[in-house]
Amino acid sequence: MIMERIYGYGMTTTSGGNLSVKDREGNIWITPGSLDKGSLKADQMVCVKPDGTREGPLAPSSEFPFHQSVYTCRPDLHSVIHAHPPALASFSITGRIPDTAILPQVRTVCGEIGFAPYAIPGSRELADIIAAMFRKGHNAVIMENHSVVVGGNDILDAFRRFETLDFCARIHIHARSLGEVNLLSEEDLKSEAGEFPGLPELPEDLSPRDSGSGTDEAAVRETMCVLIRRAYDQMLFTSTQGTFSARLSGDSFLITPYGLDRKYLEAEDLVFVAGGRKEKNKTPSRSVLLHKAVYERNKSINAVMIAHPPHVMAYSVTGKTFNTRVMPESYVFLKDVPLMPFGLRRRDYAQTAAVFDDHPAALIANDCIIVTGNNLVGCFDRLEITEYIAHSLLWAEQLGSIRELPEKDLKVLRGFWK
Repeated sequence: MIMERIYGYGMTTTSGGNLSVKDREGNIWITPGSLDKGSLKADQMVCVKPDGTREGPLAPSSEFPFHQSVYTCRPDLHSVIHAHPPALASFSITGRIPDTAILPQVRTVCGEIGFAPYAIPGSRELADIIAAMFRKGHNAVIMENHSVVVGGNDILDAFRRFETLDFCARIHIHARSLGEVNLLSEEDLKSEAGEFPGLPELPEDLSPRDSGSGTDEAAVRETMCVLIRRAYDQMLFTSTQGTFSARLSGDSFLITPYGLDRKYLEAEDLVFVAGGRKEKNKTPSRSVLLHKAVYERNKSINAVMIAHPPHVMAYSVTGKTFNTRVMPESYVFLKDVPLMPFGLRRRDYAQTAAVFDDHPAALIANDCIIVTGNNLVGCFDRLEITEYIAHSLLWAEQLGSIRELPEKDLKVLRGFWK
């Protein structure tokens, strides 16, 4: 399942990459060598026992020595992933490390990144070098002229770290075409790592479907899940980041849960919120109070989405203007996109919500983009447009001077604003 995701998202090639899991008995289950990663089956995993014997007809990956060395020096880790996503490989072959202080969620998930000097793949020397980095407490290590290796408490934890670091690397690379990347201070990172205020629970006698919202809640839940999975497959956010919400009626809305894998989110995982209280035994996104503030302030907004698309985030981390005045579609759907200071969406929900009185989308420095809409599909379309236009702008930077639409044409387009 995880290797299928890694291959499907272009993070490794048919023959490249390997992953492993250590079970409770100390057996290491690892991908076989020289086998198509695009069609790998669970029953093709190779089991290497603690005594070195193995089960099955296939040979383990040639990189087994460093997997084993990581488990030996870090008994808290139970999964290791090694692959060659192009962005991280770019850092590898330039001898650089992506700085995880670029976004708070990247530092939280990945920590500080280690760097392992080059050694022959599959060699004992490489295994020892990588083990030394993990022994220092790193959970992710750039391998010089090779790529990256990450560890996790389980396979999903390792994958979350792997894809988050890849997002970090891609944002760095995209941002470099705009100028200097702004990094967060340790104080900023610590403030974001703290507890977010939550909501009390709804009384047990008020279930989501007894809320009297008058909206087909089951249909809204299904639509949200379809769009969340689509957004994840388009790499608009990582597996446990990104928040979607949809108003049901008045002050009641549905919102994504905290920490659950967006790829496999089900309708019943979404969290119902009403009257400032949340659905019992569920944990909503940490941004739930911001969503609540937006809905309370602006009755025409019925959907809010927070995401971290890599091309859009290049503008967030450099502070450069995200210029929507270059195409009719971007200017009509997005208007001008303001850049708000880091930390505002946590410090002042009311001030953040007020921005959406005049702007359907806003960037927050070193954090995210927030888009709003009067329905789920329209809001998602707006989110897609932000990443498409950001991608186009970054490519245009490589071609020459960017041309804005003339003011007389912009004036006509303002007539289409709603």
